[in-house]
Amino acid sequence: MSEKNPHTEPIDRLAATLALDEPVGRVRLVSPSRVNALAGLGIRTLRDLVTHFPRRYVDLSEKKTIAQASLGEKCTVEGVVYEVKLKRPKPRLSLTEITLTDSTGTLLVTCFRQPWLADQLSPGMRVAVAGTIEFNYGFKRMTNPYLEKLDAAAGAAGMIIPVHPACEKLSAAWMRRLVANGLSDCEGMLDPLPLDLRLRYRLMSKGRALSCIHFPQTMEEARQARRRLVYEELLVLQLTLIGEARARERGHAATRHVLEGPHSEALASALPFALTNDQRSARDAILSAMAGRHAMNHMLLGDVGTGKTAVAAFALASAADTGTQALMMAPTEVLAHQHGKSLGPWLDAANVSWAVLTGSTPASEREAILSRLSEGELDVLIGTHALLEDDVAPRNCSLVVIDEQQRFGVEQREALLCKGEAVDALSLTATPIPRSLALALFGNTELSYLRERPATAAGRSTTVLSKQERGRAYDVAREALERGEQVYVVCPLVGQSSEERDTRAGKASSREGDEDEYVYAAISIEGDQDYAGDNVAAAQQEAEFLQRSVFADWQVELLCGRMSGTEKQSVMERFRRGETQVLVATTVIEVGVDVPNATVMIIEDADRFGLSQLHQLRGRVGRGSKPGNVFLVSASRTDVALARLSAMESTDDGLELAAFDLSLRREGDILGNRQSGASSLKLVNVVRDANVIEAAHADALSILNEDPLLEQPEHRALAREARLAHGVAAGKQKGR
Repeated sequence: MSEKNPHTEPIDRLAATLALDEPVGRVRLVSPSRVNALAGLGIRTLRDLVTHFPRRYVDLSEKKTIAQASLGEKCTVEGVVYEVKLKRPKPRLSLTEITLTDSTGTLLVTCFRQPWLADQLSPGMRVAVAGTIEFNYGFKRMTNPYLEKLDAAAGAAGMIIPVHPACEKLSAAWMRRLVANGLSDCEGMLDPLPLDLRLRYRLMSKGRALSCIHFPQTMEEARQARRRLVYEELLVLQLTLIGEARARERGHAATRHVLEGPHSEALASALPFALTNDQRSARDAILSAMAGRHAMNHMLLGDVGTGKTAVAAFALASAADTGTQALMMAPTEVLAHQHGKSLGPWLDAANVSWAVLTGSTPASEREAILSRLSEGELDVLIGTHALLEDDVAPRNCSLVVIDEQQRFGVEQREALLCKGEAVDALSLTATPIPRSLALALFGNTELSYLRERPATAAGRSTTVLSKQERGRAYDVAREALERGEQVYVVCPLVGQSSEERDTRAGKASSREGDEDEYVYAAISIEGDQDYAGDNVAAAQQEAEFLQRSVFADWQVELLCGRMSGTEKQSVMERFRRGETQVLVATTVIEVGVDVPNATVMIIEDADRFGLSQLHQLRGRVGRGSKPGNVFLVSASRTDVALARLSAMESTDDGLELAAFDLSLRREGDILGNRQSGASSLKLVNVVRDANVIEAAHADALSILNEDPLLEQPEHRALAREARLAHGVAAGKQKGR
């Protein structure tokens, strides 16, 4: 046996590593037609293929006999095909019925719309099925289980079968073959994790981790492989996010802001209330960072009504004390003008000049504002996406405040940060983001949480109602109106039929919510739209129905995102002054709207919203001295939807709700797929992996403090992974 040349091994390892980013067509058995099928699954390179992880496993080492399988249990059963029948109970419906037997009994397997199974299976074959055991017509049954043909050896030995996401042209079995071939092509790859980190956390090598997560011998081996790969995903992400922030600052000196200057002192005296302990702590942390040597990147997370705006006011005053300027961007015109009304008097009292700029600002006024800004005469400019225009050119911008920052895309945030050199960035959000998710999304950001509410807030109660019970909400709303209070009706209905509206005049509709008639209230990042495809006519009809039939004795108006800025401002002004008693609104009121006299909110089709969005919506009531009542109306009967809405009844803590929401959904569903962080993670679950996120964040900081450009030999492979990860994220952002 000839000895292996030691000088060729590093070259082979490098070649295996570089192969990861070659086209997937190089893999054995990947024909041109399969290249196209893989592309439909997002697989274009060898790296994509070997990180196309199984969504679950069929554990034949833990299989049960037919007799042992309990009703309602999810389990794996191995048996012999006794009979296969193809049936067509309807012209466009096929079902394949498979009779399986083992030494203990008989199991009937029904597979809908899979007629090809009748050709692939024959009596005497050994198969494994994984699904839920049911009992009907005298037999144990499974409906649409995962089914795997076995050879005699596999059946005897027992094994774990990975189930990869597949498609019509590539079955799960074919995906296993292609993944196995792909792993062979990159065998011996360099490990990007430094040895000291692998030893510290007892992590297997990357090559072994990829092999074990795809083809584990035991479920514990799969768990250890996932642990290794999750840590690498998070470390690379944190290195990328923190590195990007430091790169922006490189070559520029950050402004060291003045603390306790005359503007800040005047602001503290002008506030008509005392700051909470959380507000004082957050203010001190933010101002300390603004006075530091490095550009600040701080996120202030506060549940609805915790006073984030007051904390941000001190940052704005500090910029004025330093002789520099600040930009504050809000996602909607309603919120921008709300900031003008709430912040404006405080800034006036602190002798800080300010203005509001939106897309509907008249041309002459806009020109005057931009002139004052460019000449340095304007300390603070509050605005919407209008601030991103090229002609918005402050003379010396040192601070950017982004309110409800998750509403903006990465490129929009970056564009605002480019209005100055090494500017301090303060992000505000009322979306309750657990620390683990915040680090995964914005790993380069320091965090402050506001949990205390001002003692004057009366709070609110939340009740879930079926559509048939909607009348209870209307009764409470009418009682509030008779007391001189005001009501919100949040209306995500689009294209509702007049027949259904009319049926609700005295009682709720008997219909159970036709899915085709409703649209989820998705938030657009472009401009001030609160709906994807918002049908203003349908919303107007809803307002007219309520005016005519439910709230005939009071004034009802409509507010939605498709209105012009001037129209929205006029509607809100009338509602604030009490001239309008019932406001039918879309999610444009989700943030920033503050009318203390509004005490009742009715949210239609509440199951269409995420918990965080529902929580922000209900935060519009119970803000003053009068308690609020929130009614979540839903036609849904699904267990998940009812569990989510039930959580809204049981707690008013936004962070607790967000954690619960994350346990049910992916993080991208909560914040949208516009972020540069968690949306690129394949294995990470921010609830389950919170401790790993914290460890990766700390390790990334330590590595970059020691080796800012990742130039040391032990960090070169890691630097390549970070560059590739950044390129993938940038490509995704560009394509959105």
